[in-house]
Amino acid sequence: MLLHLLLDALTALQPPTPAACAQTARTRMPGLRRGLTGLAALLALWAVQTPGAYAQLPGTATVTTPHVTAELQAYAPQGLQPQAPLWLGLRIEHQPGWHTYWKNAGDSGLPTEFEWRLPAGLSAGPIAWPVPRKIPVGPLANYGYEDTVLLPVPLTVDAGFQPSPLGTVDIRLHARWLVCRVECIPEEGDFSLRLNARSSTAIHGAAFEAALASQPRDLPAHPGQRVAIDPAAPAGTLDIALAGLPPAWQGQRLEFLTETPELIETGAEWQQHWQGDQWLARVPLSAYRQASPDTLPLVVTLTAADGGLQGWRAELPIQGAWPAAVAPVAAAPATASPWPRPDAAQDPLPAGPASPASWPAYLAALVGALLGGLLLNVMPCVFPVLAIKAMGMAAHAGDRPAQRRAGLAYAAGVILSLTALAALLLSLRAAGQAVGWGFQLQSPGVVAGLAALFTVLGLQMAGLFQTGSVLPSSLATRQLRHPTLNAGLSGVLAVAVASPCTAPFMGASLGYTLTLPAGQTLLLFATMGLGLALPFLILSWVPRAAGWLPRPGPWMENLRQLMAFPLFGTVVWLVWVLGQLGGGDSVAALLALLVALAMLLWSLGRPGRLRLPLAAFSLAVLLALAWLVGPTVVREEAPATASTQVPAGGWAPWSPAQEQALLDQGRTVFVDYTAAWCITCQFNKKTVLDDAEVQAIFQRRNVALLRADWTRRDAAITAALASLGRNGVPVYVLHKPGRPPHLLPEILSTNTISQALAAD
Repeated sequence: MLLHLLLDALTALQPPTPAACAQTARTRMPGLRRGLTGLAALLALWAVQTPGAYAQLPGTATVTTPHVTAELQAYAPQGLQPQAPLWLGLRIEHQPGWHTYWKNAGDSGLPTEFEWRLPAGLSAGPIAWPVPRKIPVGPLANYGYEDTVLLPVPLTVDAGFQPSPLGTVDIRLHARWLVCRVECIPEEGDFSLRLNARSSTAIHGAAFEAALASQPRDLPAHPGQRVAIDPAAPAGTLDIALAGLPPAWQGQRLEFLTETPELIETGAEWQQHWQGDQWLARVPLSAYRQASPDTLPLVVTLTAADGGLQGWRAELPIQGAWPAAVAPVAAAPATASPWPRPDAAQDPLPAGPASPASWPAYLAALVGALLGGLLLNVMPCVFPVLAIKAMGMAAHAGDRPAQRRAGLAYAAGVILSLTALAALLLSLRAAGQAVGWGFQLQSPGVVAGLAALFTVLGLQMAGLFQTGSVLPSSLATRQLRHPTLNAGLSGVLAVAVASPCTAPFMGASLGYTLTLPAGQTLLLFATMGLGLALPFLILSWVPRAAGWLPRPGPWMENLRQLMAFPLFGTVVWLVWVLGQLGGGDSVAALLALLVALAMLLWSLGRPGRLRLPLAAFSLAVLLALAWLVGPTVVREEAPATASTQVPAGGWAPWSPAQEQALLDQGRTVFVDYTAAWCITCQFNKKTVLDDAEVQAIFQRRNVALLRADWTRRDAAITAALASLGRNGVPVYVLHKPGRPPHLLPEILSTNTISQALAAD
C-alpha cells in the first residue's frame, strides 16, 4: 500500500533495456551465485548461534537507580524441564544506609512486589523470602534487607511446555520496591531475560543456593508449641511458646516476627525467656490492629556469631478470643500506595462537560488552524514529498478538469484523514484513556513505523529503487486507471508524513483544541487539513498558479534526490525518539530492520533473472530479523526512578505530591511539561531553560524546578495538563503559593521568564 501511494507523488526512471539486463545477468551470474551461497551459509550459522549469543539481549536484566542496583537472575541447572529445579530471582544491591522490605514491612514501608509475564506453560510461585533483619527507626521498627539480597521465586514447567523453535524462552518481570533511609523512595523497573531451554543456566547458582538456605526453616510440630491470648495476662498481649528449636539456640535472645502485618507492636519492649528447651515470649498487640486471624504464621530469628541470620518458621492456631479490633478507616493519602495501580493509564480524565469557546476566540482559533496547516507544508518531514508532487502537477498542466478533480480528491483525503485522527483521539479520551495530542509518538511501534515510512520515501527519492519496477505491473496499471482515487490516497499519505511534525511543533496549540466540545474540535482539525491541502487546491484550480512554478526539466531529478536528505534527517530524529522510549537496544534493532528493508527494496528494483532470488533472500533476512529483534523495537523501557528530593540547583522529576509539598514550604515552583519528541520543547530547553543566566535567575529567587516528562504515556501528567486547559506539550507553568498558576508562552525567552517571576 505504501509503494502504491508513492506512485502518484514520485517520478519513475526508465529501467535498463532487456538486452542490457540479460548481458549483465550472464556476466555476473556465477559470482553472484557464489556470493549468495556464502551469505546464506553465514546467515544459517548466525541463526544457529543466536540462542546462546543472545541469552540476555531482549530488554535489560539490570535496572540501576540512585539507591539500588536490581538484576533479574535465573538458576536452571538442568534447563527448563518439568520437575527440574528452576528458580528466578531479583538481586537487589542497596547503597549504604538504604534498605527494602520483607513481606511484613513492620511499622512502615511496603514489601517488594513482582508481576511476571511468562510464556504459556510456565508459572511463577510466591517469593521465597530470606530471613529479614529488624531495623529500628526511633520508637518503631521495620523488617527488611540491607546490603545485598536475592529474592528467589520458584518456576513451574508444565508437561506440555514448548519453547520457541530456536529453543529460547523470554522471561519478563515488572518489579516495584520501596527503598528507604530516612526518606523513602518508591521505585520500579522492567526486567527481561532470554533463556535457552535446552542448556544449563547456573552462573548464579551459588547465590541462589545461599538465598534458599537463608529462608526460615519449618519448625517441626511439637506439643509444647502454642500461641494464646490469655485472659489472665495483661490486656492486649500475645503469649507464644515454641519447642523443638536447635539446642544451640537455647539461652539465646531471639527476635520474633509475624508474617501478618499490623498485628504486634514491632518496636515496643517485650518479654522472653527460656524454660528448659521451651522458648516463651509475651509481645504486645498493636493498638491499631484490625486483623483477628485464626492461625498465626510466625518467624523467630537468631543472629549468628558471624553476623548471619538463621530463622525458624511455624504456623500455629490461636488459642483464646481476640480483644476488640480497631474499626477500619480509609487510608490517608500519605499512607496510600506510592505506586500507580496497574490500570493507572486507563484512569479517566477529570470529568465534566467541555465548555465551548466564545465565537471571537473560536474564529481566531480557526484562522490559526488554517495558518498552521499552511505552515506544515514547509516542515522538513512534509515539504520534500509535497514539493515533488507539486512539480508533478506542473508537468501535467494540460488536462485542467482531471487536475481539478485530483486537487479536490487530495484535499478530501487530507481533511478526512486528519479529522479521523482527531476523532480517534476524542474517542480514546471519552473511553477513559489518559492521552493527549502527541499520543501517537508515545508508542514505540508508531515511531518505528514512521521511521520505516520515511526511510522508504527517502530511498525512493535518492534513486535506490523505482516504484514502477517494484510493484507488479497489474497494480501499477490499476493505479494509472484511477488517478482521482490515487490523489485521495496521496492526501492520506500527506497526513501520515505530517503527523510527526504536528506534535513537536504544534502540540500545545492542538492540545488546547481538544478541551473544546467535539464539534468545535473536529471543525478546527478539518480547517487545519484545509490549510495543508490549500496549496494544491490553488495549483489545480487557478491556472496562473502553475506559472509560479519553474518549468519542468532535468533539474527536477536533482531536486528529487536532494529532497531525500531532509527525510533521512527526520529518520534520525525518529530513531532518537525511539531511543528515549525503548533504550539503546531498541535503536540497534530498528536500524538493523531498516538496513534489511533497504536491501529488500534494492533487490526488488534489480533487473533480470536475479531479481526474484535476491528479493526472496532479502525478504527472508528481513523476516528473520523481525522475528528475532522485532519485540525489542516495540518494547518500552521503564524510566529509572529518581529521588524525590529537590536538588539545590537544577531539575527534579515532577509529581503532584512533590509540587504541592514545595508550595506548602512557601517556594515558587516552575514546571516544564516536555517530551523527547517535542522539538519546540528541546529548542526551549537548549536555548533558554539550560542557559546559565536563566538558571542564575531561578537560583536567586529560590525557584524549585520540576520537569514533567511526557515522552511516555503518563496518566498523572495528562491529568495535570487537562487541569491547565492543555492537552499537549510544551507547557510552562509558574506556581506561586496562594496564587493561580501562570502559563507562559510556548516559545520562551529570558525576558519572558524574568517578567513572570517579577510579577506580583
